[in-house]
Amino acid sequence: MTHAEEARDPELPGRLLSVERDALIPLLRSRPDADFALPTAACPGWTVRDVLAHCSAALMRVVESRFEKGVFSPESNDRDVAERAGWTNAQVVDELERGMTEAGPVIAKAGGVLDMIALGEWVHAGDVRDAFGEPGAYAGAGLPDALTLLARVTRESEHTPLHADLDDVDEPLRLGAARAGGPPARYIGDAATLVRLYSGRPLDGAAYELVGAAAGELNLFG
Repeated sequence: MTHAEEARDPELPGRLLSVERDALIPLLRSRPDADFALPTAACPGWTVRDVLAHCSAALMRVVESRFEKGVFSPESNDRDVAERAGWTNAQVVDELERGMTEAGPVIAKAGGVLDMIALGEWVHAGDVRDAFGEPGAYAGAGLPDALTLLARVTRESEHTPLHADLDDVDEPLRLGAARAGGPPARYIGDAATLVRLYSGRPLDGAAYELVGAAAGELNLFG
């Protein structure tokens, strides 16, 4: 059994958030206010600050168990960002730090239905690093846990089956549901580019091979 096929580890989403918190929050506190107004290539129309406000709001909804109808829709996300328009950048970062600290235990107890939020937060942290021009935007210390979570989420959602041979990870990754009557799609490349494909992020000319599926078929976030 590969790590992609293991049973759910309820602590993994919280661990992913904690590892990312420890990397991202110091980076944010070191940047000038002007950097929070930078555009994000992954989220057209949103600045770095908008992405961070969305992330902090989503995590606080988890912490406070506020899941009204339509939550996490584009309209709901825009309202969350607008509600924080009068906040300072430091206040947004403070809320984000709290959410990344306190959401893990809540996600663990939810049985898996909230795990995707942790993955989305980790990807959004990559969006911010990408906007800053930081190297390894969708990599870093959280990558192993992010890949494990990605594999399980795609398997449980019966996503497109794919066998990934990663240049920078020793063990092949199996994603998506098993396919009857045919082999899975095949990916060869680095792990960060695989993350970009599954999250619909710009590929920035990355070299990779994908056979048996179109890139758009892998996008989990629509």
